[in-house]
Amino acid sequence: MPARRTVLAGLAALLLLPAAAFAAELPNLDGRTVVVVTENAYPPLQFVDPKSGKAIGWEYDAMNEIARRLNFKLEYQNTSWDAMIQAVSDGQYDIGMTGITIKDDRKQKVDFSDPYMRSQQLMLVRGDEKRFTDAGSFGALTTGLIGAQPGTSPFYTAVYEILDGNEQNPRIKLFETFGATVQALKAGDVDLVLTDSTAGDGYVKASGGSLKLIGQPLGTEDFGFIFKKGSDLVAPINAAIAALKVDGTLDALNKKWFLDYKMGQ
Repeated sequence: MPARRTVLAGLAALLLLPAAAFAAELPNLDGRTVVVVTENAYPPLQFVDPKSGKAIGWEYDAMNEIARRLNFKLEYQNTSWDAMIQAVSDGQYDIGMTGITIKDDRKQKVDFSDPYMRSQQLMLVRGDEKRFTDAGSFGALTTGLIGAQPGTSPFYTAVYEILDGNEQNPRIKLFETFGATVQALKAGDVDLVLTDSTAGDGYVKASGGSLKLIGQPLGTEDFGFIFKKGSDLVAPINAAIAALKVDGTLDALNKKWFLDYKMGQ
């Protein structure tokens, strides 16, 4: 029993170590430059601050901290969601980040990091919407449009869980970016946008009551960073993600971006 108490005490002490102690055990990438591509359309993960005009968000903070701990220089680039996975697969960029759901079919093209966040898929609608309250009642309508990005999890959820399984269903209106789908929702051009709870909470909090989330979660997703197949960055990034989880950094980022941050203020 004393030996067991000693082991447990040692583990407890380890969990209380400062971030610097974990950083000392992480790989050192010797100042190499790593090109990270993102969409800047997924608040609060990454977006352009309407007040300052700067690209900010949860993923930027996390990646900046990972770069600091692993000792590499960051270069950020921007592209659309449609182009991102293929561009990273082709080696145009070292890492892709935009709340990318870890899926088996995507693993055929790119390598994923370990999950850094878990989110649920929800229905985002205008604040005064009364015609439907969940996926079933929306699907039963003869009218009503869903805004989605082709090739994304929300697109396939709309097709196979809400509508009739026809990917050409005219009730689906396609947009290049997630931000464009939300703008179309606000403008009345579509009636529903499927979003993960991460982005949905951010938009609702910033909307002043003009947007709301309805219904039960339609699924749970894990987010990860993506890399070209065989990238030597996967293992170091995974080690850094583990350290950020253990020392509470990810919890602090969640509080900053999902509870404390007020978009536009």
